[in-house]
Amino acid sequence: MPDTDTQYASIKMYASREEIYPREVKGLFANWRWICVWLTQLVFYGLPWLSWNGRQAVLFDLAARKFYLFGIVLWPQDFIYLAVLLIICAYSLFLFTTVAGRLWCGFACPQTVYSEIFMWVERKIEGSRSARIRLDRQAWSTEKAMKKAAKHAVWLGIALWTGISFVGYFTPIHSLMQEILLLTLGPWEWFWVLFYALATYGNAGWLREQVCKYMCPYARFQSVMFDQDTLMVTYDGLRGEPRGAKKAASTGANGSGACIDCSMCVQVCPTGIDIRNGLQYECIGCAACIDACDTVMDKIQAPRGLIRYSTANAIKHHFSPQQLMRSVYRPRVLIYSGLLVLIVSIFFGSLLTRTPLKLDVIRDRGSMGRELDGGVIENVYRLQVMNTDELAHTYQLKVSGIDSITLETPEQITLAGATAKAIPVRVHVGHGEGKPGSNHIWFELQAMDKPDLQVKEKAVFFVPRP
Repeated sequence: MPDTDTQYASIKMYASREEIYPREVKGLFANWRWICVWLTQLVFYGLPWLSWNGRQAVLFDLAARKFYLFGIVLWPQDFIYLAVLLIICAYSLFLFTTVAGRLWCGFACPQTVYSEIFMWVERKIEGSRSARIRLDRQAWSTEKAMKKAAKHAVWLGIALWTGISFVGYFTPIHSLMQEILLLTLGPWEWFWVLFYALATYGNAGWLREQVCKYMCPYARFQSVMFDQDTLMVTYDGLRGEPRGAKKAASTGANGSGACIDCSMCVQVCPTGIDIRNGLQYECIGCAACIDACDTVMDKIQAPRGLIRYSTANAIKHHFSPQQLMRSVYRPRVLIYSGLLVLIVSIFFGSLLTRTPLKLDVIRDRGSMGRELDGGVIENVYRLQVMNTDELAHTYQLKVSGIDSITLETPEQITLAGATAKAIPVRVHVGHGEGKPGSNHIWFELQAMDKPDLQVKEKAVFFVPRP
């Protein structure tokens, strides 16, 4: 009988990380991945520097509680748009995952993008995969120290600029840069610049595949969105097995499969898995193994596609390319697509047709209604007017709902662009007008220079009971 202590001592509760040295790969999917890197980073780094109507085009001004998106100004009352945007992102994720698995993870996720950038820097400074392995295994020397220092210096520079760009979405980027150069940046700005910089440096430089495998929740629940017709990076075991030598694989001699067991698919994988072992949650769908395997197939003059984007049903039933594409248009995909198109249409339709004027009416809680000389009844309100347009407007204020109702305050209100103003308003009703208790009235604001720019808000006028 085995010793109990020895048996339990062999169970490891924690496995130390094994360094992964991904080999550089070239091909169709590698090109698409770099296109995504360039597009996402041009947008991320470039948007804060764009100007629109004399201001930053995209700015989330938390202090002033205004969000500027090119020609649109959003206020806290527009929070519904953020909620709908999150719903759109969720449905997009469901749709992309149902159609092509972890497409987002492999090509556009920030973790993938910055890891790709950092690995490119690493290759340029330390060399190819084999050179990096040799460098890490050799004893410390001046050359090794200089290469390591140069790599980390570039990494930190990229990470710091990333942190500055991130904060530039919340603090005007031009003033932010001036404050950084003059060392007058506030403590919170310093905190978020350094926090985001260190997060980028740590995640893309040190953790890399650990984030995708253990920290990202998407890796854990992605399988519930897959089905037998989901396009995924797949190894064709029927064609590839049994693995054989180069000559046998190219000719099919001795019943050998197409796979020559070169392990190139493993060497290029950023998470270090072997795609030939089947679908694994660690696979981020980057398709680097497809490019590597196609290159090997070209060299041994064998058909490409031993590793390819395919589905479980396509592999099992030997679907043709046309049958494979038809399987994409299944009910689940059509439902997700229809819902996504509907929500996006409503979102943009509402956003583009919204009235850039808001009016909130708040009654004076100190006095429900008072009687003045001659039996005139007075109610006091506070109007919260928001001009969400970027141009200044003068508005005509009207009140209606009861005969002889009048405004006893100025009827014209002028507001600068993208500003809010609280305006006290006194409303009078003649003696005997209106029923005792609550009476519905309406306040109406109309821009004098834009007749179609108007808003109407319901309120209550209180007449004291005898």
